[in-house]
Amino acid sequence: MKKYMMAAIGGTLAGVLLTSQIAGPLIADETDRKKSTYEQLDLFGDIFERIRSQYVEEVDEADLIESAINGMLTSLDPHSSYLPPKDFDNMQVQTRGEFGGLGIEVTQEDGYVKVVSPIDGTPADEAGMEAGDFITHVNGEAILGLNLNEAVELMRGPVGSEIIITVVRQGVDEPFDVSIIRDTIKIAAVKSRVEGSAVVLRISSFTDQTYPDLQSGLKKAIEEAGGPEKINGVILDLRNNPGGLLNQAILVSDAFLDKGEIVSTRGRDPQDSERYNAAPGDLAQGMPIVVLINGGSASASEIVAGALQDHRRAVIVGTKSFGKGSVQTIMPLQGDGAMRLTTARYYTPSGRSIQSLGVAPDIIVEQRPPVAEEEANTRKQRTEADLRGSLENDSLTEDERLQLEEERRLQSEAAKKREEDYQLAYAVDLLRGLSVLQKAN
Repeated sequence: MKKYMMAAIGGTLAGVLLTSQIAGPLIADETDRKKSTYEQLDLFGDIFERIRSQYVEEVDEADLIESAINGMLTSLDPHSSYLPPKDFDNMQVQTRGEFGGLGIEVTQEDGYVKVVSPIDGTPADEAGMEAGDFITHVNGEAILGLNLNEAVELMRGPVGSEIIITVVRQGVDEPFDVSIIRDTIKIAAVKSRVEGSAVVLRISSFTDQTYPDLQSGLKKAIEEAGGPEKINGVILDLRNNPGGLLNQAILVSDAFLDKGEIVSTRGRDPQDSERYNAAPGDLAQGMPIVVLINGGSASASEIVAGALQDHRRAVIVGTKSFGKGSVQTIMPLQGDGAMRLTTARYYTPSGRSIQSLGVAPDIIVEQRPPVAEEEANTRKQRTEADLRGSLENDSLTEDERLQLEEERRLQSEAAKKREEDYQLAYAVDLLRGLSVLQKAN
């Protein structure tokens, strides 16, 4: 509060100094501006009163005012909105990592609800919802013309109840219906596992639990692998991660950076600009890092990818990210509601804004659909060892032969992964190559 008070005093003092020199024009301009604003507010009051008294049906005055407020905010950009008390409570619950619903992060585009990404393991994810899907109807009711909060409210309902969503998807000729059973959404912000010699950290959202889960998940995965010497690097999987809390994005980036800027935010007032820098310490202990992104990676995900890319700390693999480069501040209001207002843009360490552009991967890797087993079998080629009567290799010791067989087994498992998740398999292979180069140096 003190910060804003100082800014107000400064503005007042500057006004006094200026008006002593060119008082006439400045006073006239300010008076005209205030007059225009008051006239518009009088117009609003006139329209409100006429609707209240003359509309064909009786209207709820509180709902009317709430709609006017929300209309004012949503006219600014797709991410500013009014949060009634219920929605504000839901938002606070979601940032703690557990809430009821379908499990999709959405925005609004051209009047329709657009899926930013489904959340891993949720009903929407299991029902096959994809990033980029447009939702046109909910239980047969068109949502064109509704604001985002109203559309989301239509999708809410008791846990265990069914909802039918009509989806328009790029590459599919006709809209189609998706049946989803609502459930309690419990988000494990970070899931860790070992793939070959790589630790894979799947970060599905940025909640209060993200950084603690990252720390414990990385430690546990390294221990399961047999220690740091058994690991050749880390994969941060940020695909279909819609973002979340800014401070968690900063903490995750800082986890792998020893120094330098992570992100900066710049608001309308230069005094509100902030820079966030990394502290010493690298959880990956200098090991190579690959970051996976796609069109469902947004906001906080893009902060992490952009910071690690600019510092050359990680190789970014996948497809271009969503491109949400703005910061929203939640401001509690009287009546237990809140206002979500876009207050700043964020910039990566090199000073680039990713707003509407997204983070471009260092290596573009499109996801490939699974390959049928019959088709995979046709790809197998005969080798010298398959020929009857071929000579055996006499240059290997028994230990070398066993080691070679183990390496080939791991390579075969990695090849199978390409059929399940081509982007992840590519990242694992790339990490193996980076590790070899690092050890050579």
